[in-house]
Amino acid sequence: MSNQQQNHPAAPYPSVVMPQCPAQRVLTGQKALVTGANSGIGKAVAIALGNAGASVMVNYLRSEEQAREVVDQIEAGGSRAIAHRADVSDETQVLAMYARMKEEMGTIDILINNAGLQQDAPFDEMTLAQWQQVIQVNLTGQFLCAREAVREFKRRGVVPEVSCSAGKIICMSSVHEIIPWAGHVNYAASKGGVMLMMKSIAQEVAPHRIRVNSIAPGAVRTPINTAAWQTPEAYERLMTLVPYKRIGEPEDIGRAAAWLASDHADYINGISLVVDGGMTLYPGFATGG
Repeated sequence: MSNQQQNHPAAPYPSVVMPQCPAQRVLTGQKALVTGANSGIGKAVAIALGNAGASVMVNYLRSEEQAREVVDQIEAGGSRAIAHRADVSDETQVLAMYARMKEEMGTIDILINNAGLQQDAPFDEMTLAQWQQVIQVNLTGQFLCAREAVREFKRRGVVPEVSCSAGKIICMSSVHEIIPWAGHVNYAASKGGVMLMMKSIAQEVAPHRIRVNSIAPGAVRTPINTAAWQTPEAYERLMTLVPYKRIGEPEDIGRAAAWLASDHADYINGISLVVDGGMTLYPGFATGG
């Protein structure tokens, strides 16, 4: 970040210059699946894992062209990548995705449960279809993908030359596993469910040397929330919720995921790593409430 940006914390409306740190290949030899990896946070996570040395399956539902671009970026960085279309809320498609991963890569070491969506409405106007679609993708989709990963982790066990754990699952949650969100009841309910699902799985599979954690992003510059940051006025309103006075970039989440998936984080299990610039610090109380 430039000195000018440091002196004027509200300045980086158009973009934030992220530090260019040399990639450490801490995931070399590992095989990763990232769901919803064709754009936004999923794209940044897939690229970060590739930069750390992992081979990556780039899952997507729409826009094959975007998924191919992510594959190209990962391969340009020296790691292998393949794209695979699947709806994570469909059990048959999830099983087929894992079958292809086993055929193409041999196994899975890391699952990033990222695919998700919003269908927003006032609560008394929310349709059953809006409720069900969000729960199916955001929660049931994570269940289906995590279940298949755990089955493979338990079958294979620890391979010490690859990792000191049998496998890692990172569930992409949200600060809205903590913060209520009026007008987004289905989304908040899905993320609250992700949090307790993650912790319950972590508790159950820890004896098998399987680690399960979540990342809970705050406001991040992605296509899903463009309205919150694309104008100076919207950005200024958003910053009233972020004590650190900048929006998160997808790369912030990517670096966190690569570290959390690595053996450097081997003793971390069953936690939600909040990456939010302080949004969960309840900034409205900074002046005493």
